[in-house]
Amino acid sequence: MARDGHDEGTHADSVAASPRTPVARRQNLRVLDGRFVLDRVSDVREVALESGLLALVLGPDGGAAMRRDDTAEDGWAALWNGDDAHDPEATGMLSAIVAPLAAGELPVWTAASYDGDLVLVPAGRLEEAAGLLRQAGHQVTHEGRSGRPD
Repeated sequence: MARDGHDEGTHADSVAASPRTPVARRQNLRVLDGRFVLDRVSDVREVALESGLLALVLGPDGGAAMRRDDTAEDGWAALWNGDDAHDPEATGMLSAIVAPLAAGELPVWTAASYDGDLVLVPAGRLEEAAGLLRQAGHQVTHEGRSGRPD
């Protein structure tokens, strides 16, 4: 028992409540207009730096470019949580979004910027993804709809 007469809880509870360990909170996600595709990048010099480029991620094996292509049959929808930028040291922000999607067996692609995260889901399953995220406590809005929840 704690000094105040209440149970102290588990170690995990005390770690989650630690002021040095920011924890994920409910997030506002905005669905970006358009469909996006993923391209493998082997030479960054061949990537067209145009307005349709959403993200360019480089890794030891090359990388990937996320770019807008509204004609793509198997396109992806993009969700963005950076309108309410979070501290880069905040923990659990991306997992709070990805975990409910994984539980619903939705594939995702992710990329992060300094202020937020991009989470791509198959465009044909966007409404399913939005429902899962809302059930997890997040707000999901569509771009160009004045921030009004759907």
